[in-house]
Amino acid sequence: MDKIKLYDEDGVEVEFFVDAKFSIDDTDYVALYTDEEEPEIYILKVIEDENGDELFAGIDDDELEEAKKAYEELLDELE
Repeated sequence: MDKIKLYDEDGVEVEFFVDAKFSIDDTDYVALYTDEEEPEIYILKVIEDENGDELFAGIDDDELEEAKKAYEELLDELE
């Protein structure tokens, strides 16, 4: 399982587990969680900077709902 480290709004480093990467049309998303026992899923948009490095961006509520549906469909397919 892949792990990444991100920083919260207070600058505190938080380790996340990558649960899934998926796409909707031409937009890529990643589903992350912090605790294996009681996972709360965070969905972020994957964007690239000018050097081609992956960055993660927050998304608005409408886009989040669409991404949640796609993530749930992906999980259903994997079962």
